[in-house]
Amino acid sequence: MPARGEDSGRTAWPRRIGWLLALWALGVLALGLVAGLLRLLMTAAGLTA
Repeated sequence: MPARGEDSGRTAWPRRIGWLLALWALGVLALGLVAGLLRLLMTAAGLTA
């Protein structure tokens, strides 16, 4: 069994970057969904620009 950090260093960075991008994309998607829901609620209440 290799010591921690020997061979796993090569695969750790791409995996970490992948998780970072996935979490960022999910955060942006969640904000978009909340904004859309708020827009629908505001329109339903008669608050239009």
